[in-house]
Amino acid sequence: MVLTDNLMTYLVEVMLSHLALTCALLLASVAAIRRFIRESYRVGGFGQKHVFITGCDSGFGNLLARQLDGKGLHVLAACLSEEGAADLAAATSSRLKTLLLDVTDSESIRRGVQFVSREVGERGLWGLVNNAGRSIPIGPTEWMKLEDFTKVLDVNLIGVIDVTLQFLPLLKKAQGRVVNVASVLGRLSLIGGGYCLSKWGVEAFSDSLRRGMQQFGIKVSIIEPGFFKTAVTSVELIDTDLRRLWTRLPQEIKDSYGETYLEDYVKVQEFSMGILCSPDISKVTRCMEHALTAQFPRTRYSAGWDAKLFWIPLSYLPSFVSDFVVNMLLPSPKG
Repeated sequence: MVLTDNLMTYLVEVMLSHLALTCALLLASVAAIRRFIRESYRVGGFGQKHVFITGCDSGFGNLLARQLDGKGLHVLAACLSEEGAADLAAATSSRLKTLLLDVTDSESIRRGVQFVSREVGERGLWGLVNNAGRSIPIGPTEWMKLEDFTKVLDVNLIGVIDVTLQFLPLLKKAQGRVVNVASVLGRLSLIGGGYCLSKWGVEAFSDSLRRGMQQFGIKVSIIEPGFFKTAVTSVELIDTDLRRLWTRLPQEIKDSYGETYLEDYVKVQEFSMGILCSPDISKVTRCMEHALTAQFPRTRYSAGWDAKLFWIPLSYLPSFVSDFVVNMLLPSPKG
């Protein structure tokens, strides 16, 4: 009893002697509890809500479609290939409907809008998930041609804008949600090519869209995944594409990097992807689901330990610090 009293007395003295710190900790605790409770509230009527998702052949879009279908929402899943659409339809309930859609083709998107409009009727579209994307070509900027940038930008950025603009009337009817998939590479540019540019663009487009649509009741969320193992981020795919870029370079440029640079770069990519890439893509789809079903969705969701603890904090540091860290992760030319 005496020991307990002494401990309590000591704790009170510590709290009083560090009053500012104690108040800060209490406020932080109250804020964290309030946020947890607030984010636990969900919207109702899942059976009356339709969600349209692009890029459902594999990866995040495929898992999210199956996840939401299991929750009872009406999922409208856009796939690029007939095989992807058939596989997804076979793995889900009759509620889920698939369609073929190419986000780089405005006419294909228009047909998609017509299909979705028939499905949702006067209720409108509750959720739009802009998930379709591509990663390659990526590599040193000097290795790129203009078309290497446009290949990625057409899917990851222009496609997102085109799909969103065409679906906005249906979203306004339902006062629905837009979920755009960006990346930690939309915060910190690590590699050359169109990928980082496209994700920075998605961040900017989403911010302007959110501010413009608030008065219409539409909520916009951005998903910022770290590195995850998906079909578009496989080591084999990136390795093959890097070698393709290298082989087309003029000899003068190859000489400036050195004959071992390509192999060094590939090894660094494989090592980094092996350490950082998580196979658990449900960390991303849980964020997407929350953005679609929570009464109070977040503006931004960071998915993955590397995003939360490394990449996003690094993006807030001075440029000379982030430059130093990024340069430590890449090989140096030896030409």
